[in-house]
Amino acid sequence: MKHRRPTEEPDNGPRAGERNDPETHPMDFRVSLDGRSALVTGASGGLGAFFAERLAAAGARVAVAARRRDACADLCARIEATGGTALPIALDVSDEASAAAAVAEVAAAFGGLDILVNNAGVTGTTPLLDETAEAWDRILDTNLKGGFLVGREAARAMAKTGRGGRIVNVASILGLRIAGQVAAYAASKAALVQLTRSMALEWARYSIQANALCPGYVETDLNRDFFASPAGEALIKRIPSRRLGRLEDLEGPLLFLCSDAARYVTGTTLVVDGGHLVSSL
Repeated sequence: MKHRRPTEEPDNGPRAGERNDPETHPMDFRVSLDGRSALVTGASGGLGAFFAERLAAAGARVAVAARRRDACADLCARIEATGGTALPIALDVSDEASAAAAVAEVAAAFGGLDILVNNAGVTGTTPLLDETAEAWDRILDTNLKGGFLVGREAARAMAKTGRGGRIVNVASILGLRIAGQVAAYAASKAALVQLTRSMALEWARYSIQANALCPGYVETDLNRDFFASPAGEALIKRIPSRRLGRLEDLEGPLLFLCSDAARYVTGTTLVVDGGHLVSSL
């Protein structure tokens, strides 16, 4: 029997840590959304803009929605510059008439609606004793009522075409676990998760799959300075993966839920948080 010398190492491919590093190994999911039409709310920046770009890259025609139509102009230009199709939409998710008009506009432009990413959301950091009714209503109206209004209109459009569709409600790990001074936000996201299950139950007969995507802490331009601070670094140490999420970490879960790969997946909550929810107390 030939024995390996002590100095030799087996060739097992990339070393630990390399395989899952999106900076050195870009992910390629090869998901096709050709012929599909999508609406992404809250898409003027951040997660929404990223979601819209990735759906377009997968072949979907994407309606990019925000309160102001002109806020989506740069994103639409970027999508179209890479060969995609993008439509800017003015949408106040908390307004019933605005939600109905936006979905109707998308359906008319694209011949129906196949995918909704309910991403619009706002937050606030206030001790619960100091929370005002106005601030509470602003958060719940956007995060929960908005998800209901746009989701209902989208489902009506999907049912009308008879080809079903996918609804992805962007919730949060704060809808499943709590932190201080975010009561309204956490309550809205927890309710959104439960709303997702109701959508899945009632709309399955129309071949509409509804699922919740729950990101953990994801690094963006808005929070980068905080996570470089001592408080931010301490938070990162509590994440089992010992790093923040990157936007690219949400690409695979998003495309999975929007594609035929998830055609028998509905009413589920997909957590993308580096193990944060299972960290020890």
